[in-house]
Amino acid sequence: MTLDAAPSQPGAPYTPTHTVEAIGGRWAVAAGHPLAAQAGARILQAGGNAIDAGVAAGLCLGVVHPEMVSVAGVAPILVHLASTRETYQVSGVGPYPRALTLDYFRVRFGGEIPPGVARAVVPASPASWLEALARWGTMSFADVVAPALECAERGFPLSRFSGFLMAGNEAAYRRWPTSAALFLRDGRPLRAGEVLVQSELAQTLRTMVRAEQTAGGNRAAGVVAARDAFYRGEIARAIAAFHQDNGGLLAYEDLASFQVEVGHALLTAFHEYEVATCGFWCQGPVLLQMLNLLESYGLRALGHNSAAYLHLLVEVIKLAFADRDAYYGDPLHVKVPVDGLLSKAYATARRTLIREHEAWPDMPPAGDPDGLAAVRNGAGPSGRQPARGAPSHSLDTSYVAVVDQHGNGFSATPSDPNVDAPVVPGVGCVVSPRGSQGWLDPAHPSVVAPGKRPRLTPAPAMAFRDGALLMPFGTPGGDVQQQALLQVFLNLAVFGLPIQDAIEAPRVASRSFPDSFWPHSTAAGKLEVERRIPEETRGALAALGHQVTAWPEWEWRAGAVCAVLIGRGGARHAGADPRRGCHAIAW
Repeated sequence: MTLDAAPSQPGAPYTPTHTVEAIGGRWAVAAGHPLAAQAGARILQAGGNAIDAGVAAGLCLGVVHPEMVSVAGVAPILVHLASTRETYQVSGVGPYPRALTLDYFRVRFGGEIPPGVARAVVPASPASWLEALARWGTMSFADVVAPALECAERGFPLSRFSGFLMAGNEAAYRRWPTSAALFLRDGRPLRAGEVLVQSELAQTLRTMVRAEQTAGGNRAAGVVAARDAFYRGEIARAIAAFHQDNGGLLAYEDLASFQVEVGHALLTAFHEYEVATCGFWCQGPVLLQMLNLLESYGLRALGHNSAAYLHLLVEVIKLAFADRDAYYGDPLHVKVPVDGLLSKAYATARRTLIREHEAWPDMPPAGDPDGLAAVRNGAGPSGRQPARGAPSHSLDTSYVAVVDQHGNGFSATPSDPNVDAPVVPGVGCVVSPRGSQGWLDPAHPSVVAPGKRPRLTPAPAMAFRDGALLMPFGTPGGDVQQQALLQVFLNLAVFGLPIQDAIEAPRVASRSFPDSFWPHSTAAGKLEVERRIPEETRGALAALGHQVTAWPEWEWRAGAVCAVLIGRGGARHAGADPRRGCHAIAW
């Protein structure tokens, strides 16, 4: 039996408009908001490289897409350097305050992780952007922040998609006076086309620019000074004071001591391709595990988006997400069996749990990556019983992909919406409420702990062919992110679809695992399917045991993939998802 999905969001209807693939011979950028794409294009046109442009677009997303991204949020990044063929990850998520304990949530909040300052972690995105800029960029912070600063200071007209989302969040903005003052007008949410001015946020960015300009030394030293203005100056003191005054635990010392990690990206091979993600502090490796599980199948022979093909994908998704629940967490605090989880031999063992004619009714048991066995101790993920109910569909994230004329690549998934926490007065944005992705179960690898990072959903990706960069790609979408990226990548790599067609093809999403957002509910066997998948296919999936729910034909909750593909002749093909009003520019 198939059911119709609940409305995407209360408020005015949102119908996506379609986009056109952008193709250029020198560079290309694709981003989750047209103004962010334009910010990146301005930098590329001025001679900046992919890192300069990606940072400019990412900073701009924090200004023009505030219902999805905060300037003081999270920003995991992948950077590929064409000159050395090396690919790096930047850990764009901060830790819980050092004063936090489980009892803070258990005693003070009755075992909940509530919205507001209680779920704050150290904001990582300023450090993440500026670490990438200092290491691999060519421009100053003042150069790359200029488009974002202009949009904050002078204002910008709200997009249709932003207006749609903000219309459904009036109650959330009313929880905090500082948020209501910024995001409500005449007592109601801002509408598409209305101009949003963010003067306090502009002042925050200007403070960082001034610090850079007075620092002296070389370009990198100036960028570091801009970073320190955020984490060790009056901005940090304002953030800490507001949180402490309102019952939060984030302290000045938490910000002043924060540093992002930089290391090589994780990789797996899939036929003639390789795919890279960030590490196990986020859900990125799920994509690598799913590709390992699928590599031995004749996917093309199953037929694109056939019932047999989609059934296989969904069962693979369940297996990988069972391991995510059992093993993924901050590697600085948790022993993650990295080698086993990413090994081909482990994928071979886990593959034996896939049943061709029957869906797992719930999340399958986790595997044993150390022993390379299909099931850990013959049991489930640890006996934990997640809450049953609808997934969160949290407002969460955006994305930017860049390839420059030299073949450098940039892939970043900035996040943190303006509905989960209050705007900090004098700073002009919310501070990362990513603590909502922690657990209060001591047995969980992502249980909250002082100084520990929550396991992050935002997770950019890159693909390579014959050892050379093929494309940076990524998407928003919470737990749907890696599922959407898997489908788009296979549309391209297995079925040969052009990048824009690969992005626009209809998608499915499993919900048969604990949601990453508090309270981590699960919907056993639930499979959401865009209605462009034929009814007969949906019926065949239901007959296999999937609890099929029909989404609209174009559903924003299915993700919003952007990518820049380097063609065999060197052309840059930039694809942008119409589901959330994304935009691509190439030259």
